[in-house]
Amino acid sequence: MGKSAQQVEFGWFIPTTGDGKYIGVEPQRESTADYMIQVAQAAERSGFTFALIPTGGACIDSWIVGSTIAAHTQVLRPLVAMRPGLIAPVLAARMAASLDQVTGGRALINIVSGGSPQDLTATGDPLADDHDARYERTREFLDIVKSVWTNSHEQTVKFLASNQTAQQGKEPLHYSGRFYELKGGASLPAPVQKPHPPFYFGGSSPAGKRVAAETADVYLMWAEPLEWIREQIAEVEALKTELGRERELRYGLRAQVLVRETEEEAWREAWEIISKVDPQALLASSQRFTQTDATNQKRQNELRESSRANNFVIGPNLWTGLSTVRGGGAVLLVGTPDQVADRILEYIDLGISSFILSGYPHLEEAEITGELLLPAVKKKLEERQQTEGVRA
Repeated sequence: MGKSAQQVEFGWFIPTTGDGKYIGVEPQRESTADYMIQVAQAAERSGFTFALIPTGGACIDSWIVGSTIAAHTQVLRPLVAMRPGLIAPVLAARMAASLDQVTGGRALINIVSGGSPQDLTATGDPLADDHDARYERTREFLDIVKSVWTNSHEQTVKFLASNQTAQQGKEPLHYSGRFYELKGGASLPAPVQKPHPPFYFGGSSPAGKRVAAETADVYLMWAEPLEWIREQIAEVEALKTELGRERELRYGLRAQVLVRETEEEAWREAWEIISKVDPQALLASSQRFTQTDATNQKRQNELRESSRANNFVIGPNLWTGLSTVRGGGAVLLVGTPDQVADRILEYIDLGISSFILSGYPHLEEAEITGELLLPAVKKKLEERQQTEGVRA
């Protein structure tokens, strides 16, 4: 039986480097606290249940933004980034558990193992040029985070007259690995969610997929043609079988979206987003995209170049035009609510149950997407459930 509307989650995106209708130019709006709160509140009103907060480069810190928007929303869950190698695992565990506590169990964790070599070098990552080793480090990092969280759920704390605390329960963690050495590692408070806040994990390389199959709760992919996504899911499922993993692993998709009442209007608006890019900026973007060791970015580059002669169209309602300027997940779902809802359902049929969407500008597009697209998807899913129920 297919997934129900309740089994599919939709997240939005918080712009932390400015925002506007156009990309490849100076932002029309600054990412002030007030503006990012407006985007988060609009997303919540529109039916999105969580929000991805980007990391790296010129982004305002995701933990600060996540705490800020959580304080001004009721149910929206901040998806913030843990970056192994740039933060110690026990400290990361404490920060995440604290966010989970103050938000009443709303924290979601995005595991970011890499980034551009330039960004990693600039932040002092000693593994900036060692792609696979970064994933080995991530495995150790998550082993520690999960272990201290497990311990913290079984600990009680007694406050002493001296204002010191004594912990009772499981023994502190002692850990010896290739990248981390701990003696007496512990994390308090315990996270509200059990066994822990969910881990969202992206990485299209063999090394990334293997660590995801071992550790992730949601394996994230950037939007690609259906066959490409089917192949990725099959590879991760094979790794799950090889590793003997029994715990459920869900699949997620990061995509841009632009929905309008007519297809003509949607395509016109899509091209408008990149209409003000200077040719020199396009050249600089092209050169920057080639300087990556990230497999998922290489896949996006391949899609863009293979579709250039076809106006960047890679399939029904799938467009790579934004990737001429924007790195990361840049494939745009473009069309009418009915068309884009059908594309969403095709991904759901492959096994996707978590969608992280965004559009320019993020404030207005959250409202438009919530008004036009989300109801169309939910209606189609409900109609399917009713049909399957009759057949059963």
